[in-house]
Amino acid sequence: QVQLVESGGGLVQAGGSLRLSCAASGSIFRINAMGWYRQAPGKQRELVAVITSGGNTNYGDSVKGRFTISRDNAKNTVYLQMNSLKPEDTAVYYCNADRVATAQATRGYWGRGTQVTVSS
Repeated sequence: QVQLVESGGGLVQAGGSLRLSCAASGSIFRINAMGWYRQAPGKQRELVAVITSGGNTNYGDSVKGRFTISRDNAKNTVYLQMNSLKPEDTAVYYCNADRVATAQATRGYWGRGTQVTVSS
């Protein structure tokens, strides 16, 4: 059984930084893309950043130049370095692993989410 466990959320002042981590555990052969999405109250879940197993990245427009996604394939872990945080970055951040291959199946998984709150 595959689990995604996020860590690193919290409360920070505007202009500050946080680093999120998400580790995938289980009998995993490989993972295609890993990424972060966020959902603020009353809003739809949106893409923050995604990274493929080969290192290609894609960012949401609102975080370009401020957030950096990285990945350790050996550890099945993805990171999100968030700098110059703004109050509008406040949301629950969810980790996603796309096309996770195990002996039983290949499918996507979501983490439970970690709260990021940016105070003004």
